[in-house]
Amino acid sequence: MTEGLRYASARGRWVIVAMVMGSGIAAIDSTVVGIALPSIGHSFHAPLATLQWVVTGYMLTLAAFLLLGGSLGDRFGRARVFSIGVIWFAVASALCGLAPSSAWLIAARVLQGVGAALLAPASLAILQASFRSEDRPRAIGAWSGLGGLATAAGPLLGGYLISIGSWRWVFFINLPVAAVVLAITARHVPETRDPQATGRIDITGAVLAVLWLTGATYALIEGPTKGWTSPVVIGGLVVAVVGFAWFLGAERVARHPMLPLGLFRARQFSAANAVTFIIYGALGGALFLLPVERQVVSGYTPLQAGLTLLPVTIVMLVFSARSGRLAARIGPRLQMSVGPVVVAVGLALLSRMTPSGSYLTDVFPAVLIFGAGLAITVAPLTSTAMGAAPSEHAGVASAVNNVVARTAGLLAVSVLPFLAGITGDSYLNPTELASGFQTAMHIAAVMCAAGGVLAALTIRNPRMAVAAPDEAEITGADACMHCALDASPMTVPREPSSSKSV
Repeated sequence: MTEGLRYASARGRWVIVAMVMGSGIAAIDSTVVGIALPSIGHSFHAPLATLQWVVTGYMLTLAAFLLLGGSLGDRFGRARVFSIGVIWFAVASALCGLAPSSAWLIAARVLQGVGAALLAPASLAILQASFRSEDRPRAIGAWSGLGGLATAAGPLLGGYLISIGSWRWVFFINLPVAAVVLAITARHVPETRDPQATGRIDITGAVLAVLWLTGATYALIEGPTKGWTSPVVIGGLVVAVVGFAWFLGAERVARHPMLPLGLFRARQFSAANAVTFIIYGALGGALFLLPVERQVVSGYTPLQAGLTLLPVTIVMLVFSARSGRLAARIGPRLQMSVGPVVVAVGLALLSRMTPSGSYLTDVFPAVLIFGAGLAITVAPLTSTAMGAAPSEHAGVASAVNNVVARTAGLLAVSVLPFLAGITGDSYLNPTELASGFQTAMHIAAVMCAAGGVLAALTIRNPRMAVAAPDEAEITGADACMHCALDASPMTVPREPSSSKSV
């Protein structure tokens, strides 16, 4: 394929449909599982640590293998790796739905994360490589817009499926969608690869990433119940520290590292990713607890809990693209400084929710301010992380920013409940959960405010904040995807050959 696909062609539309549906099942799954957590806990009589593992098991392998998934697509063909990822994700989804125990469910979620790490980077890379340069922005815009709407519908779909059936249908719904995606991909999606992708694939880096992330996650989740002096918890911390040091050493000497550490020599890039880590950590922890609190404390149904954050979705769909254009004109520093503080105000207001309060007076103002803060912050934060890297590394810079955000959410879900005093079965006690939730929101609010202060001190406006002509705009729909529990920036690399960006 030399010319590339046209946006208006039938084949071009089919390719977009396949990519939207493929990446959509991974994005939707992230949001619907949050709504399903109380039902899963009741089904297995599970403590909070089990629910944390249901979430973090998926996030762990997704964060660890995301960069590797992009490299595999470059090397062996993006359509092929995308299809393998869809199949993998579908099989893991079936295993989740059939889970007879919580341990089975957690293991299946770990496998799901691997599938998502294969299909997610390939979906955007296929659009980048398959369409003509003049049609590429429209194709990516359609992908991000439709994908954002799908993500926004996730909590509503999850709430509805749980209300009429069981939490298991949250996973089974992926199977027919995956079958349609595979059929369209086989018939319409062209195969592309990067002819310059040479050298060894950094399998060692991916394995070490899994090792240290698993050690850290295990210690942070199990420490409150087993005791911080427990040999297995101490062992987890040792694995985390040694594995992280080993990972950094391996990436420093690798000829083709999964994580190019040289990118962090750029002050702006390091600063943007530090701000990303703080803010997305706060968001990941807060959004893990919010659906649980609404159902256990306030007696919401799963569907009502899914509707709670709908105003956030609407605000971001309407205003995030405008926020991105404003940052391009005035520079990102002001929005990256003010936006997290606005998010912090929204989180602080969420801590004031009461079981007897009404949605319009207690919840709606808080989520509206929360959404406004995200709309101000997300687009300039993501574009700054990309823009701070040389153009030839824009794709991998975007992917690194993705991994930083996912890792932050993973660690926050592991540690925030403990810091807030929510451990064991206390999440099933409305009084204890309400108290812990207030503390958690205060902690998350302080983190977000700290992120704004850090941005004010470290982020600098470029002399000319003008987007590259071949770079697609970060839309409000993209931003909606960031609200998922495994929230992460979804950005577009400038280099069409790169598949490392999600």
